[in-house]
Amino acid sequence: MAYTTLISASELQDLLRAKAPLMIFDCSFDLMKPEAGEQLYREAHIPGAVYANLDTDLSAKHGAPGKGGVVIAQKEAGAPASGGRHPLPSRETFAAWLSSVGFANDMQAVVYDRNGANYCGRLWWMLKWAGHEAVAVLDGGLAAWQAAGGALGSGEEPTHFRTNFVPGPPLATLVDTRQVAERLDNPAQTVVDARAAPRYRGEVEPLDPIAGHIPGALNRPFAENLGPDGKFKPAAQLRAEFEALLAGRDPATVVHQCGSGVSAVPNLLAMQIAGLGTTALYAGSWSEWSNTPGLPTRQGPNP
Repeated sequence: MAYTTLISASELQDLLRAKAPLMIFDCSFDLMKPEAGEQLYREAHIPGAVYANLDTDLSAKHGAPGKGGVVIAQKEAGAPASGGRHPLPSRETFAAWLSSVGFANDMQAVVYDRNGANYCGRLWWMLKWAGHEAVAVLDGGLAAWQAAGGALGSGEEPTHFRTNFVPGPPLATLVDTRQVAERLDNPAQTVVDARAAPRYRGEVEPLDPIAGHIPGALNRPFAENLGPDGKFKPAAQLRAEFEALLAGRDPATVVHQCGSGVSAVPNLLAMQIAGLGTTALYAGSWSEWSNTPGLPTRQGPNP
């Protein structure tokens, strides 16, 4: 049985005992201190886990600097699949990385972090986008693994033999700035912004040159999907909360965004857990929108 949304620590332990074909990825990261995630991984991780770095493995190479030196555009020979501060690599580039770490099409992927599923959600979504169904987020992350008595490793892990991961038809929907702009004020699109409320309202902006949000966007900070134990809320509760947010709008119209397309994914995953279907991701998000000349922005709450 493939796990496609969440997997519990005990279920992962069962897979490991059964020696099922799987690969575990540690995606821990810190936007303000990019080297910290890998340092934490080296100190403690699930045995056998591969480290996936948001900046170097799960994003295309960065280019032009934005506010405070933060890069917001990408310029490399292989065209990226999105813009923004964390541009998506092409599916082919991503497949080459998966092959380099030994991940194969017949494997179950399990992704986790120490950050409330913020960064591991990126890899979960990217694998879906690459056509790989069998990928699940470890519910509760490394803390849940430890609470369940899971062992920890440290330092380097042995390298894996190179494989040949072949992308399949995308199982995730990616939209770009043009598509979002063309559907502003159109009931066929409902933008959901996953950033914290002060950033959404434009009261603070630590990363991007312009504060505010995409006009008409609803706000659902991604951390609201988790309970006090750090695990995703029950499906029925998530469904009720998203239905209240959408207030009658069709869930199929939802496009998720955030600052750079990373923390939007927990909202997308939560809607899938809630049985509200597969929704779209605007990976460029506010970092691309706010750096695109001529696009409208808004501060404060929606009217």
